Amino acid sequence: MARILLLESPHEVSDEVFSRYGIEVERVAGSLTEAELIDKLQGVDMLGIRSKTNVTREVIEACPQLAAIGAYCIGTNQIDLEAASDYGIPVFNAPYSNTRSVVEMAIGELISLVRRIPSKNKALHAGVWQKTAEGSHEVRGKTLGIIGYGSIGSQLSVVAEALGMKVIFHDIAERLALGNATRVGLDELLATSDVVSIHIDGRGSNTGYFDAEKFSKLKDGVILLNLARGHVMDLDALHEAVLTGQVAGAAVDVFPTEPLKNGDPFSSILVGLDNVILTPHIGGSTLEAQESIGSFVSAKLVNYWRKGSTELSVNIPNISTSPDADSLHRVVWFHWNTPGALADVNRLFAEEGVNVTFQSLATKGEYGYMVTDTATEIPEAVFERLEQAKAHIKLRLLTRQ
Repeated sequence: MARILLLESPHEVSDEVFSRYGIEVERVAGSLTEAELIDKLQGVDMLGIRSKTNVTREVIEACPQLAAIGAYCIGTNQIDLEAASDYGIPVFNAPYSNTRSVVEMAIGELISLVRRIPSKNKALHAGVWQKTAEGSHEVRGKTLGIIGYGSIGSQLSVVAEALGMKVIFHDIAERLALGNATRVGLDELLATSDVVSIHIDGRGSNTGYFDAEKFSKLKDGVILLNLARGHVMDLDALHEAVLTGQVAGAAVDVFPTEPLKNGDPFSSILVGLDNVILTPHIGGSTLEAQESIGSFVSAKLVNYWRKGSTELSVNIPNISTSPDADSLHRVVWFHWNTPGALADVNRLFAEEGVNVTFQSLATKGEYGYMVTDTATEIPEAVFERLEQAKAHIKLRLLTRQ
Protein backbone atom coordinates (compact mmCIF):
# COMPACT_ATOMS: atom_id res chain seq x y z
CA MET A 1 0.00 0.00 0.00
CA ALA A 2 1.29 3.44 -0.94
CA ARG A 3 1.67 6.06 1.81
CA ILE A 4 1.36 9.83 1.61
CA LEU A 5 2.22 12.40 4.28
CA LEU A 6 0.03 15.52 4.27
CA LEU A 7 1.25 18.58 6.16
CA GLU A 8 -0.47 21.89 6.97
CA SER A 9 -4.02 20.51 6.78
CA PRO A 10 -5.09 20.46 3.13
CA HIS A 11 -8.85 20.00 2.66
CA GLU A 12 -10.31 16.68 3.83
CA VAL A 13 -11.43 15.89 0.27
CA SER A 14 -7.79 14.89 -0.31
CA ASP A 15 -8.22 11.91 2.01
CA GLU A 16 -11.28 10.80 0.05
CA VAL A 17 -9.35 10.88 -3.22
CA PHE A 18 -6.44 8.86 -1.83
CA SER A 19 -8.55 6.32 0.07
CA ARG A 20 -10.53 5.64 -3.11
CA TYR A 21 -7.34 4.12 -4.55
CA GLY A 22 -6.05 2.45 -1.40
CA ILE A 23 -3.41 5.05 -0.57
CA GLU A 24 -2.75 5.39 3.16
CA VAL A 25 -2.85 8.98 4.46
CA GLU A 26 -0.96 10.39 7.44
CA ARG A 27 -1.65 13.99 8.48
CA VAL A 28 0.37 16.53 10.47
CA ALA A 29 -1.48 19.74 11.28
CA GLY A 30 1.43 22.16 10.93
CA SER A 31 4.69 22.29 9.03
CA LEU A 32 7.90 20.54 10.05
CA THR A 33 11.53 21.55 10.32
CA GLU A 34 14.02 20.03 7.90
CA ALA A 35 15.18 17.39 10.40
CA GLU A 36 11.61 16.55 11.44
CA LEU A 37 10.53 16.24 7.82
CA ILE A 38 13.38 13.89 6.94
CA ASP A 39 12.52 11.67 9.89
CA LYS A 40 8.79 11.69 9.12
CA LEU A 41 9.30 10.83 5.43
CA GLN A 42 11.07 7.54 6.01
CA GLY A 43 9.00 4.84 4.30
CA VAL A 44 6.66 7.43 2.75
CA ASP A 45 5.97 7.40 -1.01
CA MET A 46 4.46 10.86 -1.57
CA LEU A 47 4.39 14.21 0.22
CA GLY A 48 1.71 16.91 0.27
CA ILE A 49 2.47 20.39 1.65
CA ARG A 50 1.21 23.96 1.54
CA SER A 51 3.28 27.13 1.66
CA LYS A 52 5.12 26.93 5.00
CA THR A 53 7.01 23.67 4.60
CA ASN A 54 10.42 23.93 2.94
CA VAL A 55 11.45 20.87 0.94
CA THR A 56 15.19 21.40 0.54
CA ARG A 57 17.78 19.46 -1.42
CA GLU A 58 18.86 17.95 1.90
CA VAL A 59 15.35 16.58 2.45
CA ILE A 60 15.15 15.14 -1.06
CA GLU A 61 18.62 13.58 -0.89
CA ALA A 62 17.72 11.95 2.43
CA CYS A 63 14.43 10.61 1.01
CA PRO A 64 15.22 9.38 -2.55
CA GLN A 65 12.29 6.93 -2.37
CA LEU A 66 9.82 9.82 -2.71
CA ALA A 67 7.79 9.36 -5.87
CA ALA A 68 6.03 12.74 -6.03
CA ILE A 69 5.36 15.98 -4.17
CA GLY A 70 2.10 17.92 -4.18
CA ALA A 71 1.98 21.63 -3.33
CA TYR A 72 -1.58 22.39 -2.20
CA CYS A 73 -1.20 26.04 -3.20
CA ILE A 74 -0.10 28.16 -6.16
CA GLY A 75 3.57 28.70 -5.38
CA THR A 76 6.34 26.10 -5.47
CA ASN A 77 9.25 28.30 -4.36
CA GLN A 78 9.28 26.41 -1.03
CA ILE A 79 10.44 23.30 -2.91
CA ASP A 80 13.89 22.83 -4.42
CA LEU A 81 12.62 21.99 -7.89
CA GLU A 82 16.07 21.32 -9.33
CA ALA A 83 16.79 18.77 -6.60
CA ALA A 84 13.38 17.15 -7.15
CA SER A 85 14.11 16.88 -10.87
CA ASP A 86 17.57 15.45 -10.21
CA TYR A 87 15.91 12.62 -8.28
CA GLY A 88 13.02 12.04 -10.71
CA ILE A 89 10.36 13.47 -8.40
CA PRO A 90 7.56 15.34 -10.18
CA VAL A 91 6.04 18.31 -8.34
CA PHE A 92 2.39 19.23 -8.83
CA ASN A 93 0.64 22.43 -7.70
CA ALA A 94 -2.72 24.18 -8.10
CA PRO A 95 -1.94 27.21 -10.27
CA TYR A 96 -5.53 28.41 -10.72
CA SER A 97 -7.73 26.82 -8.04
CA ASN A 98 -7.65 29.70 -5.55
CA THR A 99 -7.26 32.60 -7.99
CA ARG A 100 -10.76 33.90 -7.40
CA SER A 101 -10.36 33.76 -3.62
CA VAL A 102 -7.25 35.95 -3.72
CA VAL A 103 -8.90 38.39 -6.12
CA GLU A 104 -12.01 38.76 -3.95
CA MET A 105 -9.88 39.39 -0.86
CA ALA A 106 -7.82 42.01 -2.69
CA ILE A 107 -11.00 43.80 -3.81
CA GLY A 108 -12.46 43.68 -0.30
CA GLU A 109 -9.29 45.09 1.25
CA LEU A 110 -8.96 47.71 -1.47
CA ILE A 111 -12.46 49.06 -0.79
CA SER A 112 -11.97 48.89 2.99
CA LEU A 113 -8.74 50.87 2.85
CA VAL A 114 -10.00 53.52 0.42
CA ARG A 115 -12.98 54.03 2.78
CA ARG A 116 -10.64 53.94 5.84
CA ILE A 117 -12.78 51.26 7.45
CA PRO A 118 -9.97 49.63 9.54
CA SER A 119 -9.17 52.83 11.46
CA LYS A 120 -12.86 53.64 11.98
CA ASN A 121 -13.54 50.08 13.13
CA LYS A 122 -10.66 50.33 15.61
CA ALA A 123 -11.96 53.63 16.99
CA LEU A 124 -15.49 52.34 17.45
CA HIS A 125 -14.27 49.23 19.24
CA ALA A 126 -12.47 51.63 21.57
CA GLY A 127 -15.74 53.46 22.19
CA VAL A 128 -15.01 56.49 19.99
CA TRP A 129 -17.61 57.66 17.43
CA GLN A 130 -15.95 59.05 14.26
CA LYS A 131 -18.66 59.77 11.68
CA THR A 132 -16.72 61.74 9.07
CA ALA A 133 -15.99 61.57 5.34
CA GLU A 134 -12.43 62.83 5.81
CA GLY A 135 -9.97 60.62 3.89
CA SER A 136 -12.76 58.35 2.65
CA HIS A 137 -13.25 57.89 -1.10
CA GLU A 138 -15.04 55.79 -3.70
CA VAL A 139 -12.97 53.37 -5.76
CA ARG A 140 -14.84 54.36 -8.91
CA GLY A 141 -12.60 56.49 -11.08
CA LYS A 142 -9.43 55.60 -9.18
CA THR A 143 -6.40 54.04 -10.88
CA LEU A 144 -5.37 50.54 -9.89
CA GLY A 145 -1.79 49.58 -10.71
CA ILE A 146 -1.16 45.83 -10.81
CA ILE A 147 2.43 44.57 -10.60
CA GLY A 148 2.43 41.02 -11.99
CA TYR A 149 -0.29 40.30 -14.56
CA GLY A 150 -0.54 36.53 -14.29
CA SER A 151 -3.65 34.53 -13.42
CA ILE A 152 -4.42 36.54 -10.27
CA GLY A 153 -3.36 39.97 -11.51
CA SER A 154 -5.31 39.66 -14.75
CA GLN A 155 -8.52 38.50 -13.03
CA LEU A 156 -8.17 41.30 -10.48
CA SER A 157 -7.96 43.63 -13.46
CA VAL A 158 -11.32 42.47 -14.80
CA VAL A 159 -13.14 42.75 -11.45
CA ALA A 160 -11.65 46.17 -10.66
CA GLU A 161 -12.66 47.50 -14.06
CA ALA A 162 -16.22 46.33 -13.39
CA LEU A 163 -16.15 48.55 -10.29
CA GLY A 164 -15.33 51.54 -12.45
CA MET A 165 -11.57 51.66 -11.83
CA LYS A 166 -8.96 52.50 -14.43
CA VAL A 167 -6.48 49.61 -14.58
CA ILE A 168 -2.81 49.77 -15.54
CA PHE A 169 -0.32 46.95 -15.13
CA HIS A 170 3.36 46.05 -15.33
CA ASP A 171 4.88 42.64 -15.99
CA ILE A 172 8.32 41.53 -17.19
CA ALA A 173 6.65 38.90 -19.41
CA GLU A 174 4.46 39.57 -22.42
CA ARG A 175 0.84 39.49 -21.25
CA LEU A 176 -2.44 40.01 -23.07
CA ALA A 177 -4.27 43.00 -21.59
CA LEU A 178 -7.85 42.20 -20.61
CA GLY A 179 -10.70 44.67 -21.01
CA ASN A 180 -9.43 48.23 -21.08
CA ALA A 181 -6.32 47.57 -18.98
CA THR A 182 -3.16 49.28 -20.21
CA ARG A 183 0.40 48.04 -19.97
CA VAL A 184 2.81 50.72 -18.63
CA GLY A 185 6.36 51.01 -17.36
CA LEU A 186 6.96 50.42 -13.65
CA ASP A 187 7.91 54.02 -12.86
CA GLU A 188 4.72 55.32 -14.49
CA LEU A 189 2.63 52.79 -12.57
CA LEU A 190 4.17 53.81 -9.24
CA ALA A 191 3.77 57.53 -9.92
CA THR A 192 0.16 57.48 -11.13
CA SER A 193 -1.65 54.67 -9.30
CA ASP A 194 -4.07 55.42 -6.46
CA VAL A 195 -3.89 51.75 -5.45
CA VAL A 196 -0.95 49.37 -6.10
CA SER A 197 -1.47 45.62 -5.79
CA ILE A 198 1.51 43.24 -5.97
CA HIS A 199 1.11 39.81 -7.58
CA ILE A 200 4.62 38.71 -8.57
CA ASP A 201 5.89 35.19 -7.93
CA GLY A 202 8.15 33.99 -5.14
CA ARG A 203 11.33 33.27 -7.10
CA GLY A 204 14.51 34.11 -5.19
CA SER A 205 15.37 37.01 -7.47
CA ASN A 206 12.21 38.79 -6.28
CA THR A 207 13.45 39.00 -2.70
CA GLY A 208 13.30 42.64 -1.60
CA TYR A 209 11.71 43.59 -4.92
CA PHE A 210 9.54 46.37 -3.48
CA ASP A 211 12.30 48.29 -1.71
CA ALA A 212 12.80 51.83 -0.40
CA GLU A 213 13.60 53.11 -3.90
CA LYS A 214 10.23 51.95 -5.23
CA PHE A 215 8.46 53.40 -2.20
CA SER A 216 10.05 56.76 -2.99
CA LYS A 217 8.43 56.73 -6.44
CA LEU A 218 4.89 56.12 -5.17
CA LYS A 219 2.17 58.72 -5.45
CA ASP A 220 1.42 60.39 -2.11
CA GLY A 221 -1.59 58.89 -0.30
CA VAL A 222 -1.44 55.60 -2.20
CA ILE A 223 -3.06 52.36 -1.01
CA LEU A 224 -0.71 49.35 -1.16
CA LEU A 225 -1.61 45.63 -1.18
CA ASN A 226 0.71 42.63 -0.96
CA LEU A 227 -0.98 39.24 -1.33
CA ALA A 228 1.98 37.72 -3.20
CA ARG A 229 4.98 36.56 -1.14
CA GLY A 230 6.33 37.95 2.11
CA HIS A 231 9.92 38.33 1.01
CA VAL A 232 9.12 40.57 -1.98
CA MET A 233 8.42 43.68 0.14
CA ASP A 234 10.63 45.69 2.53
CA LEU A 235 8.36 46.01 5.57
CA ASP A 236 10.62 48.57 7.24
CA ALA A 237 10.19 50.81 4.21
CA LEU A 238 6.42 50.24 4.30
CA HIS A 239 6.34 51.12 8.00
CA GLU A 240 8.12 54.40 7.33
CA ALA A 241 5.87 55.22 4.37
CA VAL A 242 2.74 54.67 6.47
CA LEU A 243 4.07 56.87 9.28
CA THR A 244 4.86 59.73 6.87
CA GLY A 245 1.47 59.42 5.17
CA GLN A 246 2.93 58.63 1.76
CA VAL A 247 1.05 55.32 2.04
CA ALA A 248 -2.47 56.07 3.27
CA GLY A 249 -3.34 52.44 3.85
CA ALA A 250 -1.91 48.97 3.34
CA ALA A 251 -2.98 45.34 3.40
CA VAL A 252 -0.36 42.66 3.98
CA ASP A 253 -1.27 38.97 3.86
CA VAL A 254 2.24 37.50 3.61
CA PHE A 255 5.36 38.02 5.68
CA PRO A 256 9.09 37.25 5.35
CA THR A 257 8.89 34.97 8.39
CA GLU A 258 5.62 33.30 9.31
CA PRO A 259 4.67 31.06 12.27
CA LEU A 260 4.84 27.36 11.52
CA LYS A 261 1.38 26.55 12.88
CA ASN A 262 -1.82 28.10 14.17
CA GLY A 263 -1.55 29.49 17.67
CA ASP A 264 2.16 30.33 17.42
CA PRO A 265 3.06 33.94 18.33
CA PHE A 266 3.35 36.55 15.56
CA SER A 267 5.12 39.89 15.54
CA SER A 268 5.68 42.55 12.88
CA ILE A 269 6.82 46.13 12.69
CA LEU A 270 3.41 46.87 11.14
CA VAL A 271 1.37 45.82 14.18
CA GLY A 272 -0.71 48.68 15.59
CA LEU A 273 -0.59 50.98 12.55
CA ASP A 274 -3.84 52.71 11.61
CA ASN A 275 -5.50 51.77 8.33
CA VAL A 276 -3.23 48.74 7.93
CA ILE A 277 -4.86 45.33 7.48
CA LEU A 278 -2.75 42.35 8.56
CA THR A 279 -3.99 38.85 7.73
CA PRO A 280 -2.32 35.43 8.34
CA HIS A 281 -1.62 34.32 4.74
CA ILE A 282 -5.28 33.60 3.99
CA GLY A 283 -5.61 35.07 0.49
CA GLY A 284 -6.47 31.68 -0.97
CA SER A 285 -8.02 30.25 2.17
CA THR A 286 -11.69 29.93 1.38
CA LEU A 287 -13.49 26.64 1.79
CA GLU A 288 -14.35 26.63 -1.90
CA ALA A 289 -10.73 27.20 -2.95
CA GLN A 290 -9.28 24.69 -0.50
CA GLU A 291 -11.70 21.99 -1.60
CA SER A 292 -10.86 22.67 -5.24
CA ILE A 293 -7.13 22.59 -4.51
CA GLY A 294 -7.48 19.39 -2.48
CA SER A 295 -9.28 17.60 -5.31
CA PHE A 296 -7.00 18.92 -8.05
CA VAL A 297 -3.59 18.23 -6.50
CA SER A 298 -4.63 14.87 -5.04
CA ALA A 299 -5.91 13.73 -8.43
CA LYS A 300 -2.60 14.69 -10.04
CA LEU A 301 -0.67 12.68 -7.43
CA VAL A 302 -2.94 9.65 -7.86
CA ASN A 303 -2.68 9.80 -11.65
CA TYR A 304 1.07 9.87 -11.42
CA TRP A 305 1.24 7.04 -8.87
CA ARG A 306 -1.13 4.76 -10.80
CA LYS A 307 -0.56 5.78 -14.44
CA GLY A 308 2.75 7.66 -14.57
CA SER A 309 1.01 10.81 -15.83
CA THR A 310 3.12 13.95 -15.32
CA GLU A 311 0.53 16.29 -16.85
CA LEU A 312 0.95 19.82 -15.38
CA SER A 313 4.03 18.88 -13.35
CA VAL A 314 6.03 22.07 -12.85
CA ASN A 315 9.48 20.49 -13.05
CA ILE A 316 9.32 17.25 -15.05
CA PRO A 317 8.58 16.74 -18.79
CA ASN A 318 4.83 16.42 -19.22
CA ILE A 319 3.27 13.20 -20.49
CA SER A 320 -0.43 12.49 -20.06
CA THR A 321 -1.68 9.07 -21.06
CA SER A 322 -3.72 6.13 -19.81
CA PRO A 323 -2.40 2.55 -20.09
CA ASP A 324 -2.85 1.00 -23.53
CA ALA A 325 -5.78 -1.42 -23.70
CA ASP A 326 -3.44 -4.31 -24.55
CA SER A 327 -0.71 -3.46 -22.06
CA LEU A 328 0.23 -5.53 -19.05
CA HIS A 329 2.93 -3.34 -17.57
CA ARG A 330 4.05 0.25 -17.80
CA VAL A 331 7.68 1.28 -17.33
CA VAL A 332 8.30 4.94 -16.51
CA TRP A 333 11.89 6.09 -16.69
CA PHE A 334 13.37 9.42 -15.65
CA HIS A 335 16.72 10.01 -17.28
CA TRP A 336 19.15 12.71 -18.25
CA ASN A 337 18.33 14.14 -21.66
CA THR A 338 21.10 12.50 -23.66
CA PRO A 339 21.12 11.65 -27.40
CA GLY A 340 20.11 8.08 -28.22
CA ALA A 341 18.28 7.32 -24.96
CA LEU A 342 15.13 6.21 -26.78
CA ALA A 343 17.07 4.05 -29.24
CA ASP A 344 19.00 2.41 -26.40
CA VAL A 345 15.79 1.54 -24.54
CA ASN A 346 14.14 0.07 -27.62
CA ARG A 347 17.25 -1.94 -28.42
CA LEU A 348 17.21 -3.31 -24.88
CA PHE A 349 13.54 -4.29 -25.06
CA ALA A 350 14.09 -5.96 -28.42
CA GLU A 351 17.09 -7.93 -27.16
CA GLU A 352 15.07 -9.20 -24.19
CA GLY A 353 12.03 -10.08 -26.32
CA VAL A 354 9.68 -7.53 -24.73
CA ASN A 355 6.61 -6.66 -26.83
CA VAL A 356 6.10 -2.87 -26.72
CA THR A 357 2.50 -1.69 -27.29
CA PHE A 358 2.89 2.04 -26.60
CA GLN A 359 5.72 4.50 -26.04
CA SER A 360 6.01 8.23 -25.37
CA LEU A 361 9.05 10.41 -24.66
CA ALA A 362 9.20 14.02 -23.53
CA THR A 363 12.20 16.16 -22.63
CA LYS A 364 12.58 19.41 -20.71
CA GLY A 365 16.00 20.99 -20.51
CA GLU A 366 18.44 18.42 -19.17
CA TYR A 367 15.72 15.98 -18.11
CA GLY A 368 13.87 13.27 -20.02
CA TYR A 369 10.82 11.20 -19.15
CA MET A 370 9.81 8.04 -21.01
CA VAL A 371 6.65 5.93 -20.73
CA THR A 372 6.66 2.44 -22.26
CA ASP A 373 3.76 -0.04 -22.20
CA THR A 374 4.36 -3.73 -22.77
CA ALA A 375 2.07 -6.68 -23.45
CA THR A 376 4.49 -9.21 -21.98
CA GLU A 377 6.36 -9.77 -18.74
CA ILE A 378 9.61 -7.81 -18.42
CA PRO A 379 12.76 -9.73 -17.50
CA GLU A 380 14.65 -8.49 -14.44
CA ALA A 381 17.66 -7.91 -16.67
CA VAL A 382 15.83 -5.01 -18.34
CA PHE A 383 15.54 -3.13 -15.06
CA GLU A 384 19.11 -3.91 -14.08
CA ARG A 385 20.48 -2.58 -17.37
CA LEU A 386 18.32 0.57 -17.27
CA GLU A 387 19.43 1.35 -13.74
CA GLN A 388 23.07 0.89 -14.79
CA ALA A 389 22.72 3.27 -17.75
CA LYS A 390 24.66 6.54 -17.52
CA ALA A 391 21.47 8.50 -18.24
CA HIS A 392 19.47 6.80 -15.45
CA ILE A 393 17.73 8.87 -12.75
CA LYS A 394 14.72 6.86 -11.52
CA LEU A 395 12.71 3.85 -12.71
CA ARG A 396 9.19 2.71 -11.78
CA LEU A 397 7.18 -0.31 -12.88
CA LEU A 398 3.37 0.01 -12.97
CA THR A 399 1.22 -3.09 -13.38
CA ARG A 400 -2.18 -2.81 -15.04
CA GLN A 401 -4.95 -2.73 -12.40
